[in-house]
Amino acid sequence: MKQFGLIGKTLSHSFSKKYFTEKFVQLVLKDHVFNLFEIPIIEDFPALWQSKEGLVGMNVTIPYKEQIIPFLDALDDSAQKVGAVNVIKITNNKKLIGYNSDYYGFKTSLEYEISNFKNDIHTALILGTGGASKAVLVALKDLNIDFKIVSREKSKADYTYEELFKCTILPHLIVNCSPLGTFPNIEECPNIPYHLLSEKNMLFDLVYNPAETLFMKNGKSYGAKTQNGLDMLHLQAEKAWEIWNE
Repeated sequence: MKQFGLIGKTLSHSFSKKYFTEKFVQLVLKDHVFNLFEIPIIEDFPALWQSKEGLVGMNVTIPYKEQIIPFLDALDDSAQKVGAVNVIKITNNKKLIGYNSDYYGFKTSLEYEISNFKNDIHTALILGTGGASKAVLVALKDLNIDFKIVSREKSKADYTYEELFKCTILPHLIVNCSPLGTFPNIEECPNIPYHLLSEKNMLFDLVYNPAETLFMKNGKSYGAKTQNGLDMLHLQAEKAWEIWNE
């Protein structure tokens, strides 16, 4: 039996288990299974993976994309570049190699959205400073889009959310890398000056459940183009599958 899984703190609303279970059925892989591995602290990780017979690959989600790194044997170029891991491959000799497929998923999805957008995208705001934001940051650099980071803590970012309300215009692209608005907390959203938005702006929410977050609804009400994280999620999942089967 080949076992795959997702590591995180709270996984009850995970996309991965359903996605990969359906994939195994479609590919008639009866000896493949995908499980959810909730751990309260990252220090529980070594005992977890060593106890799972046949484990060959894992995804990593909030809040462990950065915390997982010291427990791995090596990092692929993608993970080194981003500084966060969301895919782990277990080699035949039981070595744990970290990868980042968030970068690929976000960059590919954003490039498609930009190609179908009538306005230019030269500047961006990244909302949040977690592991996913690191992949977004590198992707924006590679696309030559200037960006600033927003956080509740000034020491971690260029702006606090409060400081945004002193602005008179907002960058072309705003990417929500925070979990705000994720089901079941659908009445939450990043605190930004939505009234400054127009049809010249694009809002990209990494959240995919619900399909339209309050962040997106607010942006759309002022004419902004919106995109959720579902395409990115599919792309990064397929990249993970490719990594596990290399």
